[in-house]
Amino acid sequence: MTSKLSSLCAYAKGKIAVESLSAKNYISTENMVPNKGGIVEASSLPAIQYVQQYLKGDILVSNIRPYFKKIWMAEYDGGCSNDVLVFRTNGGCDPTFLYYVLANDAFFEYATATAKGTKMPRGDKMAIMQYDVPCFDVDTQRQVGAVLRSLDDRIAVNKKINDNLEQQAQVIFKHHFLDVQKLPEGWEQRNLLHIADYLNGLAMQKYRPSDGEPELPVLKIKELRQGSCDSGSELCSASIRPEYIVHDGDVIFSWSGSLLVDFWCGGTCGLNQHLFKVTSTHYDKWFYYLWTAHHLNRFVAIAADKATTMGHIKREELAKAEVLIPSSNDYAKISVLIEPIINCIISNRIENKKLVAVRDMLLPKLTSGEIDVSDIYL
Repeated sequence: MTSKLSSLCAYAKGKIAVESLSAKNYISTENMVPNKGGIVEASSLPAIQYVQQYLKGDILVSNIRPYFKKIWMAEYDGGCSNDVLVFRTNGGCDPTFLYYVLANDAFFEYATATAKGTKMPRGDKMAIMQYDVPCFDVDTQRQVGAVLRSLDDRIAVNKKINDNLEQQAQVIFKHHFLDVQKLPEGWEQRNLLHIADYLNGLAMQKYRPSDGEPELPVLKIKELRQGSCDSGSELCSASIRPEYIVHDGDVIFSWSGSLLVDFWCGGTCGLNQHLFKVTSTHYDKWFYYLWTAHHLNRFVAIAADKATTMGHIKREELAKAEVLIPSSNDYAKISVLIEPIINCIISNRIENKKLVAVRDMLLPKLTSGEIDVSDIYL
């Protein structure tokens, strides 16, 4: 038995003055993060007088094709663009339950299928309200929401822990390396290419899997930015040379387009061109990761000066990027401080990947009633 979405909620239609908003509480399709990722601060406020209002507890969903699958449950009051739908529950629906109903892939597939327009399709607001939702009493809705929210809360905690750990690692690194006034005895000054190998990826369109051949998702800049592969990721043969296969915990440096360096924790995949897989036979992961990250802002500036459509850096810039190499004893002492932090960051990332997989598996089964929520204990 189902009910229409319109029986659970309505579109919020209030307006709010732009002058009363900040970059934090103005939401547009651009500053919503895909796949239940939340939001970031807006780059600017709109040049109009009033915008659509949302209240704490409302569910905001992007309603324009390039940004479908962006959703956020408002944590405070604010305003948003007209390309964001604001759903507000009635007394017969739990807001958290509604959030997960709208976060379900089935809802986005329905909204996409019923969208109107060709160049920039938008969800049909009338059709969306006809979406079928399984009927649950409010107590059951709350239970479903609580199970899924418990997973998202754990994911959020891990992210906050990692933000703090990253700051700690940076402070320790700065103290022991960047604040050095005079090169200590036994230390030497070299460059990034001396401490690590920067392996450029393959042009994976040349390595497509044959019929029936084992395959891997391709790690490109898009996947590195979002931290995972998805159904839209390209595929390559699993028979590529082992050095071009990326595993959880590997350091990946995007040297073209969007320059960034990060630990990959999105599962085994194939390394595409424009990405470096950074490794070393002599130094630990924390050492070459932090030194590469230290030079990233300079690399970004160099890439921005390139007179091309896609900025990049050349390998020669890595040879110009200076690093300090401690004596063996000092290196060991610093490693004891930083290595456990880096290992914990990677471990938390991997745990979050597993939690996301569990949440995404449970979400459609719980919101549809396929799994009886009373069988799950928090």
